[in-house]
Amino acid sequence: MTEILPGIHQVDNVDPSPDFFTHVYLVKDKGDRWMLLDTGLPGTAPKIEAYLKKIGVPATAIRSIFITHLHRDHVGSLKDMIARTHAKTYAHWIEAAFIAKDPPYDGPGTPPAEAISVDEKFKDEDRFDVAGGMVAYHTPGHTPGHTSYYLPDRKILFAGDLFFGGGPDVISLTPPEYTLHTQTAQVSANRVSVLPITALLPYHAGPYLTDGSAKVKALLKKLRA
Repeated sequence: MTEILPGIHQVDNVDPSPDFFTHVYLVKDKGDRWMLLDTGLPGTAPKIEAYLKKIGVPATAIRSIFITHLHRDHVGSLKDMIARTHAKTYAHWIEAAFIAKDPPYDGPGTPPAEAISVDEKFKDEDRFDVAGGMVAYHTPGHTPGHTSYYLPDRKILFAGDLFFGGGPDVISLTPPEYTLHTQTAQVSANRVSVLPITALLPYHAGPYLTDGSAKVKALLKKLRA
């Protein structure tokens, strides 16, 4: 898959197997600038750079890298992508501490293999002048500092691992065995349900390009039943 929405690309050929989807998103910013959301497992950076070359974008055009959370399938290629792009990195202040392994993370899922210092540590509802305006929503549960990124003008939510595939056109929460606290994840899902969402772009499911709000509300209705 290439350009899934105007200016938004799902990077091709980064899945480690046919059964494990990893949706690394590349987003057009101002002028010749681009941003990257998450970086994939270790070894993904050459695949991201190959994709950039295919669409005629130099790696150094990526000026910002936003991380949803600390798990290795999201930050495994962060150090390599920093070296290739010299981009500024961003993460919620809680998650940034675990990415720096200060302290080491001992919850479910695989933590980073090595410590990486994030450049900018933000807080809930901080806004960024990228991609037409983006808001960072702290959506804990899967991990303590898990973050979803929202483009309000376009009604697009990059949901990270807040949501998971529940069927061809249905979402679920990420399974409990990979989640620090499922009930907190449900609270986070309830929080984002008030946002008008057209495109819902999780990391391991979809992408769902229409009816995002309806999918979130259907999940919450099921969880409350």
